[in-house]
Amino acid sequence: MVITNLRNYAHIGDAVWELFVREHTVFLTQNMNTLHKITTEKVKCSYQAKMLEFITDKLTEEEQDIVRRARNCPIPVARRNNQAEYRLSTAFESIIGYLYLTNKSKLNEILEDIKTEFFSE
Repeated sequence: MVITNLRNYAHIGDAVWELFVREHTVFLTQNMNTLHKITTEKVKCSYQAKMLEFITDKLTEEEQDIVRRARNCPIPVARRNNQAEYRLSTAFESIIGYLYLTNKSKLNEILEDIKTEFFSE
């Protein structure tokens, strides 16, 4: 399955990432305000940019090309004050969405590495 619009990969990647984060933060606290704060910290642009940096070496040349192309997508006017972070975040969501649709075992490996490195208690 090939999707030519990288924003479609980013769309599904955003949902996959948020579910991953929620699955791993829901057990940290019973306080909903604290849970919301922990979760939103991990789904914001700056955190996703950090995750992209972490996984880049694990990507094939083809996957890195998707990241590069997604990073260069036009930015909505409302997001232009944080262009660099928004571009990296979009690229991260795109590669997560791409892997979700094309290579779930690779996605699971990457998410497991992220969990081990950044979600340890």
